[in-house]
Amino acid sequence: MNLKSLTIEELTQVLKDMGQPGFRAGQVYTWLHKGVRSYEEMTNLPKALRDQLAENYPIHPPQVVRKQESQRDGTIKYLWQLSDGNCVETVLMRYHYGNTVCISTEVGCRMGCAFCASTLGGLVRRLEPFEMLDQVLFTQVDSGLPVSHIVLMGIGEPLDNFDNVMRFLELVNSPKGMNISMRHISLSTCGLVPKIDELAKRKLQLTLSVSLHAPNDETRNKIMPVNKAYPSQELLDACRRYYAATSRRISFEYAMIDGVNDSEADAKELLRRLKGLPAHFNLIPLNHVEESPLKPSSKAAVARFQKTLEDGGVPATVRRTLGGDIDASCGQLRRKYTQEQK
Repeated sequence: MNLKSLTIEELTQVLKDMGQPGFRAGQVYTWLHKGVRSYEEMTNLPKALRDQLAENYPIHPPQVVRKQESQRDGTIKYLWQLSDGNCVETVLMRYHYGNTVCISTEVGCRMGCAFCASTLGGLVRRLEPFEMLDQVLFTQVDSGLPVSHIVLMGIGEPLDNFDNVMRFLELVNSPKGMNISMRHISLSTCGLVPKIDELAKRKLQLTLSVSLHAPNDETRNKIMPVNKAYPSQELLDACRRYYAATSRRISFEYAMIDGVNDSEADAKELLRRLKGLPAHFNLIPLNHVEESPLKPSSKAAVARFQKTLEDGGVPATVRRTLGGDIDASCGQLRRKYTQEQK
């Protein structure tokens, strides 16, 4: 058990079982959520307690094995090595409204999307809540930059690791921890319909980002295997239920792929299928993945697609490309490092 995966109430019980007064839990919780690397840093705790905690509940902070900083825009990409030797990626992006950290939720991914480097090696294992929290904490500590926003769009499918992700959200939102507002958190999914419905029941005020990437089943089946389990109409119906339950507008992620999903007819088909659903489209210039034959759409095609959506009443923005000079595509840095170690 890692104490950083516990709520303040659960940690209080652990400390009480150790014969400690209740206020000690608040002290330990605060230190852990500041990103300390050892109990020795918890200077307001008795040494005997620090030693006991270190023996029974080691912290296991992640180690930086690669760090790449963009010379263009200051984006920082980290490759963290976890206590079992596996690696995950985290990206710090700087915007005018604050600093956003994009975290991974799994080691690898089993979703098999054709345009993503994260899934090439399959799923190794799911991350624990503290391992997701550590990505935020230690990115903040290492960079010296305060984190105000979080996106769960790194390696892995967040809703495929549902319980651990829900616990992470509870921890990072805690007033006694990092206290990051749910409205400053975005969770991305490729479309696990039952989990979207389960998430809707919780009525969290985060932003649900749905990786749609195609206007119909014919196209989506070719690039996203998940569509065969949960066809696009089932996904869109789940999005409507999610909006009805939460009143939170859906954000649709849409990777612009040359000759695959970027025609004016594709945009018009999307408008027909999304009619009546409050939505926003985030158009993403495709990142190049060496193992994939897919190519990014031209700037003209992206602009035409965006205009068609907006003329049809659906807001659409083109994601600013960050970190293009530092293996920006999700999963690239981990895959390169893994291959080097063989």
